[in-house]
Amino acid sequence: MSREPVAEAEEPSESDREMDIDPQIRLADERYEVIGQILCETYEPGEGKWMLSDMLDRVLIHRYLGLPIFLVIMWAMFHFTFQISTVFMEMISQFFLWVGTYTAQIPIPWLASLLTDGVVAGVGFILTFVPPIFFLYLAISVLEDTGYLSRAAFVVDRIMMKMGLHGRSFIPLLLGFGCSVAAVMASRTVDGRSNRLTTLLVSPLMSCAGRLPAYIVIAGVFFPAQAGTVVFLLYLLGIIMAALVALLFKKTLFRGESSSLLMELSMYQMPTAHGSFRHMWDRGTLFLKHAGSYLLAGSIIMWFLSAYGPGGFGVPVDQSLLSIIGHIIEPVFIPLGFQWQIVAALVFGFMAKEAVVQSLSIIFAVGGAMSLEVALAAVLTPASAMALLVFTLLYVPCIATVGAIRKETGSWRWTAFSVAYQLILAYVVALVVYLIGGLFLV
Repeated sequence: MSREPVAEAEEPSESDREMDIDPQIRLADERYEVIGQILCETYEPGEGKWMLSDMLDRVLIHRYLGLPIFLVIMWAMFHFTFQISTVFMEMISQFFLWVGTYTAQIPIPWLASLLTDGVVAGVGFILTFVPPIFFLYLAISVLEDTGYLSRAAFVVDRIMMKMGLHGRSFIPLLLGFGCSVAAVMASRTVDGRSNRLTTLLVSPLMSCAGRLPAYIVIAGVFFPAQAGTVVFLLYLLGIIMAALVALLFKKTLFRGESSSLLMELSMYQMPTAHGSFRHMWDRGTLFLKHAGSYLLAGSIIMWFLSAYGPGGFGVPVDQSLLSIIGHIIEPVFIPLGFQWQIVAALVFGFMAKEAVVQSLSIIFAVGGAMSLEVALAAVLTPASAMALLVFTLLYVPCIATVGAIRKETGSWRWTAFSVAYQLILAYVVALVVYLIGGLFLV
């Protein structure tokens, strides 16, 4: 019985191998080959000298030192933001307290309550957090102008690759520190459908500027000596959770290889005051325009629900329409140590994350509380306060982000999945934090 010869597999040709190479890498190779030819003809190398940029890069993007340096810089940025903003926040707070004394004297009771307990206590309270948000943008602008952010992308890329994230995902995730809507929209720049969807779904876990007011108020009340560190740890937790969720998605929903990040490191340079402050102003005002469209409407709705009840206007806040809504949902959040006021604020935080503390300020103002800080200390413990911070970090950022996810995915199914998994994740992690915190935080 004769056997037919088995054909040996042919070695892939050079053209076939080139087809498997990322087009961007091929383009970069060709570009630097041309640059190399031109330099050979026009440039005569002198003695090898260490430039300042070379020395900085040897440290800032070092294999082992790069990540710790990145974390220290991030911690310093948030500590700077918290500390330098305090005096400006107090000035704005005192101004609105002064305005409130005049609006409270309006002879029409419902109008006086609307302006004092609704607009001033709501929108005015949120405006006290404009300084830390603007200073955060200023710090990011300085890091960007110096050229460090591109190095940060290089440092973080190794970890992102291990977690299953595309190298280009760093840019959307970085934008997430400012606004989740911008982060979701920037995910369209990521190559490959699975990589793009993974980035899009985890980018809302990055802590946007809208969450900062809640961090500052709650951390300032319950952890005043370590408030800056607590805020930093929350931002760090958002990064860690985004990486872990991305890894889970890449192992289950989106199996596939991650692509490397190809980028040029910008030159180091001294930032200019004009450039940094201009970037801060542009980003800060854009944030205010985005948030302001929801905050005024949210203030009026919150005031109405807090001031009216089945008995009409002026009922005690614990008999108001908002109290009824909060008590209906409260049993779900009892394991986290949240009372109905906290639950109601989280519900309205779906409009905009700033509305969490805005809602609390209105609820307690209508209820006659002397200050938000005193009222919070009465309804939260340190452990439940930490759980509230974590839940605020991880649950759905805002309705605008949900709309952006729907637009970018073109699917209600993926949009619903994004909302559902973030709610479940926020609840589970907050519950763990509350149970562990109960053992150590008194």
